[in-house]
Amino acid sequence: MDIERHTRLAWDAYGTHHLRRGTPLTEVDQITWGPGAGGPGDGILGDLEGLRVLDLGCGPARHAAHLARTYGAHLDAVDASPSQIERARTRYPDVPGLRLVNADAVEHLDTAAPYDVIYSLSTLHFLNPHRLLPALATALKPGGRLYFTVLHTNSAGDGPTSTVTPRPEILHLADGGDLTVHMWVLTPEVWEDLLEQHGLRVQDVTVLDAPQDNNHASYRLFQAHRPARITARPRTAKPPVASAAVGVGAVLLGPQGLLLGRHRLGTRELPGGTVEPGETLQEAVVRELAEETGLYADPDDVRLLGMLLDRVDDVVRITFGALVTRWRGEPTNQPDESVGNWRWWPLDALPPDLFECSAQILTAWRPDLPIDHAPARFTPITDPHTPTTA
Repeated sequence: MDIERHTRLAWDAYGTHHLRRGTPLTEVDQITWGPGAGGPGDGILGDLEGLRVLDLGCGPARHAAHLARTYGAHLDAVDASPSQIERARTRYPDVPGLRLVNADAVEHLDTAAPYDVIYSLSTLHFLNPHRLLPALATALKPGGRLYFTVLHTNSAGDGPTSTVTPRPEILHLADGGDLTVHMWVLTPEVWEDLLEQHGLRVQDVTVLDAPQDNNHASYRLFQAHRPARITARPRTAKPPVASAAVGVGAVLLGPQGLLLGRHRLGTRELPGGTVEPGETLQEAVVRELAEETGLYADPDDVRLLGMLLDRVDDVVRITFGALVTRWRGEPTNQPDESVGNWRWWPLDALPPDLFECSAQILTAWRPDLPIDHAPARFTPITDPHTPTTA
């Protein structure tokens, strides 16, 4: 059985146990971040009034209800356990600003509108970071804030690892029972590196130790943010084959935003690729668009924006940006393609980790976009700023 699914079932059994017992939920007046009553409380979150806030792995949603009531935030409280959400709905049926959601964390992050603040109390370590963090980074607005606690040392004194693999942990529950789950117990350096890989910057890490002398449990509270400007990832310095020296990238702007896909290496990219022998640039755009996304366009509806020329070590690269003004169909994943998970992104909430070539095309098209990337010489062909729709 998939270890994440096993953990979800274990927590659902835990919630069902308390539903049957009718265990009362005591209210909280501060967020409890660690194993004891200490810690920074609510103050670490900053001003929340009117902000979109996500509690990821909310359990019975006591902290989410407290923040919605106290600070006027718009709280989405999400948990994968149906029984935990049932407990929350029974206790908090009509708290203004609080929305309770039973969903897998990554599935919710992939479909929700971006958040100003995301926080998670001892939940992220139950999820595979390679699956979670790309979705988490794109679910934060540029400038958005992230706060989460993860296990560092368990009650027996077993510390973290530098290998991104899960291990079984036994959680001792308040009612005297035990719960066996799998957790990613990683060093702070590994967590920081993983966050950095997905465009999130760590500002501070707080140590939270258990107050009992005979309890070695220790947690780490991470404060991170998504920079307001988007940083592009660089291309490889490996020389291209002769037929791959010229590439194209296609800008499609529809009612829901800009079309971007996720490469299997993690970057977000425009549709595009290399020009094949005998093709015009417009024909290359149409072919790549169909191969990668399943969308169809006519060469007459492809307007070249200009040529980008840059150098990676000793390799000179030429890329033509193009604006597709009309197309047919809906973007879908295509077999054997390295880019998929196509989504429309609002221009004011573009994801981090843009492929450098796509980033260069986008700022040539819209210089006001807050994207940072290696410079490239741009030679315009047409005016890129004429409004277009699908």
